[in-house]
Amino acid sequence: MATMRQIRSRIKTAKNIQQITKAMKMVAAARLKRAQDRVQSARPYSEKMREMMGSLGRALASSTVTNPLLEVREPAQRAAFLVISADRGLCGSYSTNLLKKATEAVKPYAPEETRVLLVGRKGQVFFRRRPNPIVGEFTLNMTAVTFADAQAIGRQVRQMYVSGEIDVLYLVYTRFLSALTQKPTVVQLLPIVAEDALAAADLPTGGEEYLFEPDAEGILGRLLPRYVDTIIYQAMAESVASEHGARMTAMSSATDNAKKMISNLTLSLNRARQAKITTELTEIVSGADALK
Repeated sequence: MATMRQIRSRIKTAKNIQQITKAMKMVAAARLKRAQDRVQSARPYSEKMREMMGSLGRALASSTVTNPLLEVREPAQRAAFLVISADRGLCGSYSTNLLKKATEAVKPYAPEETRVLLVGRKGQVFFRRRPNPIVGEFTLNMTAVTFADAQAIGRQVRQMYVSGEIDVLYLVYTRFLSALTQKPTVVQLLPIVAEDALAAADLPTGGEEYLFEPDAEGILGRLLPRYVDTIIYQAMAESVASEHGARMTAMSSATDNAKKMISNLTLSLNRARQAKITTELTEIVSGADALK
């Protein structure tokens, strides 16, 4: 059985941990609010971009207008994966669930036929121990994701696809649903498929007729890169909000657990004190009886 000094030391340690986890919970909650606002602001634009690209791609399906980003290559043997992971730890099973999803997505392809681009330190540490070649590592800005960050990533993945280095590109990220719920998601980013874009935007497959001015190729040449950058930016914003939400939930649970531990240790300390007092009283009474 632990001594009273050891129990007091454990109580002090648990209180220190409780203070730290409570502070981290409050910081994560404040950052989550800002990240959630960015997600809600970006979603309408990205959904409208999906709707537009899906409609335009379907309208051009029967025409002779082409663009390298719309070119479907069969069979798709060389695949790239853009994985947006957590930047730090102490966020529960968030990183584990995402990296498990990424591993499942990479598994069907031979390691030498894959390319991995990583955003966030957790994914970088994980894939450095795996055979899949890493062709890009990017920093995830946890305080303010910018569109310029997404453009830098978008330029590299478009160059890889247009040059023929890869046949298909998948985006692996965590979709933010609430502070308690985050969903690891895998979507095909390149080539851009009209039906996939419409399904992602939750829109019907019926279409309209479009007239292009000045010309369809020029419009697609401007819109398609913008579409790729927008989807990457949306995924980064969703991932940041998901990480803050997961960390807030994890730190809340850790604070509650520390509180329970302190309560149990305090009860044990009181029992040990009472046992010590009882022992001392017994010794006094026994000594007094012996002197009679």
